[in-house]
Amino acid sequence: QVQLVESGGGLVQAGGSLRLSCAASGSIRSINVMGWYRQAPGKQRELVAHISSGGKTNYADSVRGRFTISRDNAKNTVYLQMNTLKFEDTAFYYCNARDTYSGYDAWGQGTQVTVSS
Repeated sequence: QVQLVESGGGLVQAGGSLRLSCAASGSIRSINVMGWYRQAPGKQRELVAHISSGGKTNYADSVRGRFTISRDNAKNTVYLQMNTLKFEDTAFYYCNARDTYSGYDAWGQGTQVTVSS
């Protein structure tokens, strides 16, 4: 099993920045994709960004150019740098680790990001 612990959420004014971190532990050898999802009240959980073990990234259209996902393999940690935050970025952000071959999915407990307008 894989355990994920997120940190870095909080309250920020529109236009500001935050960086989220997700530290992975446990059986992480099989994990080949890690990413961030978010869920706002009354909405479905949606992909924000993900990064493969080879470093390939993918972003939701709504965050492309403002958010950057990166990973430090030595620390088993994935980061989400969020710049130029907007009110509509307010959501609970979840870290995800996935083994795309087996379909195994792990989720963190989530961290709240609130952007004041």
